[in-house]
Amino acid sequence: MDVLVVGATRGSGLAITRELVAAGHRVTAFGRTASTAFAAPVPGPGSLRPVDGDALDPEAVAKAVAGQDAVVVTLGISDNPLTVQWLRRSSTAPDVRSRGTANVVRAMRETGARRLVVQSTYGLGDSWAHLDLTWKLVFRFVIGRQFTDSGRQEAVVRASGLDWTLVRPVSLTDDAVTGEPAHVTTDDTRRGLKVSRAQLAQVHAASLADPAAVGATLSVSA
Repeated sequence: MDVLVVGATRGSGLAITRELVAAGHRVTAFGRTASTAFAAPVPGPGSLRPVDGDALDPEAVAKAVAGQDAVVVTLGISDNPLTVQWLRRSSTAPDVRSRGTANVVRAMRETGARRLVVQSTYGLGDSWAHLDLTWKLVFRFVIGRQFTDSGRQEAVVRASGLDWTLVRPVSLTDDAVTGEPAHVTTDDTRRGLKVSRAQLAQVHAASLADPAAVGATLSVSA
């Protein structure tokens, strides 16, 4: 499958890109520093093509989407969340999730690509009820701006008319894969409040070809 990963150079996007190549897909890794991030080969039977570009640039996104079978979106802000929340400063636009995803949706409609998997945030929608008080305070007062934009992003996805899947992970870690798969539900429940990016990447890769995942919101924990 030809798969575009938007936001491929850091965190979850990097893990997902590696997982997709390992699974044999032909991956286009899109990000502002993609050529640098993927200067070294990524192991696996698939292939990787890095493309430098900004998700907020509609033309760059459209070029990257052309010819793809599926798109995975993992946009976010890597700056200190307190700086973003209270000082209103970040190296990335605070609405990068919603605006970047809107650019992807527009390009997919124009090119005819259908399959869209978008990483969101656990705590949105009815999953809010399954957070403890500490995490509710974190979402409100530490990452509130980003959390709000994730909500706008989900609205863009649900209204897209595409074959979409929303993936809502709990707090992410860089722990290595232990062989235990992530706990995935469609009813907003969770197991723990942490999951590794490696486990999350497996969920993204598996959902691409899973018809049951179309139109579903997956809560991912461990």
